Amino acid sequence: MHSIRAKTGAPPGTILYSGETHTAKVKITLIEYNETEFIEKEYFDITDCINNFDPTMVKWINVDGVHDVTVIEKIGKQFTIHPLTLEDIANTNQRPKFEDYDSYLVSIMKMLYYDGELHSEQLSVILTEGMVISFQEAQGGDAFDLIRNRIRQGKGRIRKMGADYLAYALIDAVVDCYFAILEKIGDRIELIEDGLIANPDKETMRQLHDMKREMIFVRKAVWPMRELINNMERSETELIKQGTDIYLRDLHDHAVRVIDTVETYRDLLSGMMDIYLSSVSNRMNEIMKVLTIITTLFVPVTFIAGVYGMNFENMPEIHSKWGYASVWAIMLSIIISLLIYFRNKKWL
Repeated sequence: MHSIRAKTGAPPGTILYSGETHTAKVKITLIEYNETEFIEKEYFDITDCINNFDPTMVKWINVDGVHDVTVIEKIGKQFTIHPLTLEDIANTNQRPKFEDYDSYLVSIMKMLYYDGELHSEQLSVILTEGMVISFQEAQGGDAFDLIRNRIRQGKGRIRKMGADYLAYALIDAVVDCYFAILEKIGDRIELIEDGLIANPDKETMRQLHDMKREMIFVRKAVWPMRELINNMERSETELIKQGTDIYLRDLHDHAVRVIDTVETYRDLLSGMMDIYLSSVSNRMNEIMKVLTIITTLFVPVTFIAGVYGMNFENMPEIHSKWGYASVWAIMLSIIISLLIYFRNKKWL
């Protein structure tokens, strides 16, 4: 991981990668389409990609990997992207946001995926006239396979719409992934809840802490999305056509639903933690009650045994024929009387 301190003192617009170290070459995928045609090609140089543009088609350039800042610089130079935007693309710790420039719009967000543990990678989507450029932090799988298949097969309305609808579709795919992640988290919460009721132990508490950390992680990625989509919807740019506005409003509703679900899960986990602590406390109280009852039963018996264990010569009961049996009878009577008393008080 590159240190964030390396950027300290650097002038604005300095492009420094701040994510995990990668050695693989950055891959550039170009998809061009209109209502009747579709072209998909892969490149490792942005110049080769640009030279094969068809000006009559909607273009989607997807960049897998932002660790090579020279590629980002070339793309910024080719499409006149502001250095501050390029800086944000390379900074993988960037907070999700939306910005409106004169000739393009940029949306930066977090894609989440789950493989037993929760992971995230940064996604930057730039919308220009007739073109979308997306930058993905990590190389490999992403949330866009369904969109690619819809473009390839000509299904839905995406081939009939412009680049603004494509940008919406990419962001919508990210939000849909949030729903999938929350569904898996919900299943885990149900399992923990069952264990909490059946047999709460230290492992249950550890799982609750892990889940709370995951929900904080999800909240940091999801919460700014409402503001991002809201700003995108309110933007007066001509890059977003009037027909796309209704889809952005629907996307905003989805983001609000995700946020509501996150808050619900956080409250549920907090309640489960309170239940766990109450359960442990109640179990400790039961143990202390049993020990207290045992102690109460044996205190008078111990007192009697102590008195007759002093071995003074002038203790008349010591020489009595029935003294031993009498002491046992008295001690047993005390124990039985206390047990009856405790039972009447419903302490047993």
